Amino acid sequence: MGENGAGKSTLGKILAGIHKPDAGHFEIDGITRSFRSPVEAQRTGIGIVHQELSFCPNLSVAENICLSHLPEHAGRIDWRRLYQKAQVCLDEIGAECDVNEELSRLSAGQTQMVQIAAALATDARIFVMDEPTSSLSTAESQRLEELIGQLRRRGATILYVSHRMDEIFRFCDTVTVMRDSQHVVTMPLAQTNEAELVRLMIGRTWQKLFPEHVERAPGHEYLRVEGLSSPGKFRNVSFSLRSGEVIGMAGLVGAGRSEIAMGIFGLDARMTGSVFVEGRRVSVRCPRDAMALGVGLVSEDRKKQGLVLGLECGSNITLSSLDRLSRHGVIRLKEERNVIAEFFAKLQVKAASPHVPAQTLSGGNQQKLVLAKWLARQCRILILDEPTRGVDVGAKAEIHRLIDELASAGLAVLMISSELPEVLNLSTRVIVMRNGRIAGMLDRAEATQELVMQLMAGQNGTTPQQMAENPLVS
Repeated sequence: MGENGAGKSTLGKILAGIHKPDAGHFEIDGITRSFRSPVEAQRTGIGIVHQELSFCPNLSVAENICLSHLPEHAGRIDWRRLYQKAQVCLDEIGAECDVNEELSRLSAGQTQMVQIAAALATDARIFVMDEPTSSLSTAESQRLEELIGQLRRRGATILYVSHRMDEIFRFCDTVTVMRDSQHVVTMPLAQTNEAELVRLMIGRTWQKLFPEHVERAPGHEYLRVEGLSSPGKFRNVSFSLRSGEVIGMAGLVGAGRSEIAMGIFGLDARMTGSVFVEGRRVSVRCPRDAMALGVGLVSEDRKKQGLVLGLECGSNITLSSLDRLSRHGVIRLKEERNVIAEFFAKLQVKAASPHVPAQTLSGGNQQKLVLAKWLARQCRILILDEPTRGVDVGAKAEIHRLIDELASAGLAVLMISSELPEVLNLSTRVIVMRNGRIAGMLDRAEATQELVMQLMAGQNGTTPQQMAENPLVS
């Protein structure tokens, strides 16, 4: 465990043969090892599940799972065996994916499950799992927990990196804490507790946020959607969002949450229905239209949709505000530098300087850049899709506090999250999605983890026909 940038992922990549250590050594079965490539590590029995999804999006699910060990026959790929092996690996973890599907068509959660299946396909006996549940739904996380139990019973060793305290205490025997690239302590989990681990990780105590915006009455309506539908994605979605309000959107992976966010932001040409901003019906045909209306989207996949990884950190922050920072097509550099410095400080981005490429930052600090981009744009309506995915406990607390501050300042926030405690703690109201439909909308006082999960799973006794006749929307 450790904050973003503490060195956890780098350590795992050294073990998996991706990076070479500058000093020191490690031993496997009492033998000192040094890997020149990931292939050597795999042959020794090491498999890795990366925090940041790293696959070939133009290839099929099956090809990605078997990419490092394609089955051959007479010098050619044995496609029948390849698809069979991929299906076995997916079945073992309970992943509902079509092995023939192109990987780019999957959600982030489904892609994460494919990556876990790929690690299994190597027949590894040492697994490095770097934030494996960061994109997974509650049900998928439960399946992963069962898989970890199976691997342990087989005698596998698992190095599990996570910012989720409940997972650490459920899955692990011992814990190692890192801070600022240094080893802090290694101890049995039975000898510590959550508060002590947080103190060791961030060097200070941490208290749960009690949001202030929920104590205030929401203002006037900023956003209203009526009858939003998109073929194969979601249907008849209606809700309103007011100034000073945080609406949480919960649901299993594939329930349509991210698709709704992208539709509102102008990224779904097939979407039908009506969108109103401050009571006025608007046409949102592309992200430029949404931005002009004061809408910002922090997307689920920061690498593909949130950042330009090769650009400097500072340039990513001002990317959505260049029209306001330029005159006659020329950027006013002094103003741009001031904006970059303001949000670097406000979000406490950890980077050598604003001039280093975004791809050199840890996942949590990359997420801060995406948030800073839309805050610099001064959006009135923020759609946050998994805003704390892959973010450490300290950074998560900072982002939670920021969301509360934004809502208290009068912004309207739609927050999509797979972490139910996050949704329940920060939200004024909770929308629960199931199979592309709104299964229920709950006020803060009535929203419990049990009720939300029942609605997500369709166990509340409500039929789709009843939901259609009596939609629980505000």
